[in-house]
Amino acid sequence: MAESGAAAGGKIEAVVSDFGGVLTTPLMGSFLALQDEHGVSVEDFGEAMRAAAAAGDGEIPLYKLERGDITEPEFLETLRDQLEGPLGHRPKLHRFREIFFAALDPNEPMIDLMRECKRSGLRMAMLTNNVQEWEPLWRTMLPVDEIFETVIDSGYVGYRKPERQIYDITLERLGLPATACLFVDDLEVNCEAARELGFTAVQYREPEQAIAEVRAALAG
Repeated sequence: MAESGAAAGGKIEAVVSDFGGVLTTPLMGSFLALQDEHGVSVEDFGEAMRAAAAAGDGEIPLYKLERGDITEPEFLETLRDQLEGPLGHRPKLHRFREIFFAALDPNEPMIDLMRECKRSGLRMAMLTNNVQEWEPLWRTMLPVDEIFETVIDSGYVGYRKPERQIYDITLERLGLPATACLFVDDLEVNCEAARELGFTAVQYREPEQAIAEVRAALAG
């Protein structure tokens, strides 16, 4: 069920939607495609991320990439460094972003829901943890500008979900309080952070469940 972090919520005036895993098919498909292409398992990628964090400042390099603190080439070089030992060779990881996005498809039921919300007069925002270099690819997948009046992209604003600042930036752009916003994301940690600020939040698990919960929240 949708849950709100606010004790007393007013009318919902805006919908704030995630991109990957909500408006697209699950991201795991992309990691499996990378595994097939490069022979690097999802588990190996995870271990490489954790090893890079341990060898550095303690932060996962993907998080730095999503904030724009490092570039995609720097991110891939870090992964190669950490994968070389376990794999016994240095993987090229060529066409990383192209393979990642080729494995994603639009989630048409959720896109239709967002169109429905816009037609009903709701304000629409996209809040995404993403990468600057990847923007030309993901923006071609969906009718982003047709549906959303603003896009808050972690790679450009310097914060990522579930950090409070990126939610604050979203509210500032909309000019609304959190209690007037419905947030949809596939990760519970991101939903919980939103609820703590007063958003009503729906965790996406599959289309029928999410659509029903969003409509119920808006009707409430």
